[in-house]
Amino acid sequence: MTAESSLSLRAIPLLSFLPPWAETLLALALLATIAWVANFAVKHIALRYIMRRLPLEGAAGIAARLANIVPALIVAYGIRAVPNLPATVSVVIGNVVAASIILFLTLAIGQALSLANQIYERRPEAAHRPIKGYVQVLKIILYMGAAILIVAALMEQSPLLLLSGLGAMAAVLMLVFKDTILSLVASVQLTSNDMLRVGDWIEMPQLNADGAVVDIALHTVKVQNWDKTVTTIPTHRLIQESYKNWRGMSESGGRRIKRALLLDQNCVRFLTEDERREIANIALVHDHLDRKLSEIAAWNAQLGDAARLPANQRRVTNIGTFRAYVVQYLRANPRIAKDMTLIVRQLAPTAQGLPLEIYCFTATTVWVDYEEIQADIFDHLLAILPEFHLRAFQAPSGSDFRRPDSANGAW
Repeated sequence: MTAESSLSLRAIPLLSFLPPWAETLLALALLATIAWVANFAVKHIALRYIMRRLPLEGAAGIAARLANIVPALIVAYGIRAVPNLPATVSVVIGNVVAASIILFLTLAIGQALSLANQIYERRPEAAHRPIKGYVQVLKIILYMGAAILIVAALMEQSPLLLLSGLGAMAAVLMLVFKDTILSLVASVQLTSNDMLRVGDWIEMPQLNADGAVVDIALHTVKVQNWDKTVTTIPTHRLIQESYKNWRGMSESGGRRIKRALLLDQNCVRFLTEDERREIANIALVHDHLDRKLSEIAAWNAQLGDAARLPANQRRVTNIGTFRAYVVQYLRANPRIAKDMTLIVRQLAPTAQGLPLEIYCFTATTVWVDYEEIQADIFDHLLAILPEFHLRAFQAPSGSDFRRPDSANGAW
């Protein structure tokens, strides 16, 4: 008796009296039952027992895919024992089962790669150096290799033979996977140069992106804009085109205020003696005026008789005094960073007035707090302008040109 005949179900005495076709059907049913029982036992008994001892959440998916290999192996070896089964059918079933085993292994490895990425994302450095793009590349290579092996198993050909035929398709593959290759190179550059992280606030006006990065994948980077819409950016475009990353601002701990007050140039003048005494009562400019007046008095004393003409003298201006007040006001503000640049300067006069620019940094980067600090500063400065005999410039509107009705006094 040969090994093949010893495996045949003819060894069962009760089956030897059945016709060949019934014997084959019964053997197939018995094989299917054994495979089903093995599948049930592995997934509902052994798998549950194993899962209780594995703390990883994604391990269940890996084990479930590997469990499918058990019934496949039973079918692969059991099909040889089915009597009266044509050799062609047996070979086809064996090839399909072999291809299925390769597929189950590939899915399990793919799930393991996804699990590895999930575990890595819990680490602190994951935000700085994400590996999701690399995982996706490995999956692409894995699935391409699995596809070649599956085709080879179904055709009963060597995988090397199929790979040799891919050489002629290299140009086609380069064209098909052009975006993937570009995205892979871009992902490597973004990661190695630390150009982008999940959570970064970026601006890319050409693609209408202005918000926080929520996902960095191989082909795309997702940005959730401040209006809660999501912009999807091809990864390679972040290398080819420019964008603004606000991470440096967030890490510095301060956010810049750069805004100008437009002052009416017609109200810029020298202060009178009474006005100087009045403004000197303001605590923030008291010391400044004392120093300035001493400096001016020493300067004018050197002029001699020429000092009798006011045009030859140095005098205190209202805008210069106000500029000194703004500097001291910002320095005294606890919500303005003291270790960063703080400048109050005049810009070139324009048709819209004389810009007095405030350039400083808040002591916080929180958006809501930043806007509140900025608004409080300019609320105060606009309100205190009359104390320095200044006024803000504003283009006249229609009501500014209206005259009262002489008959009834109405406008």
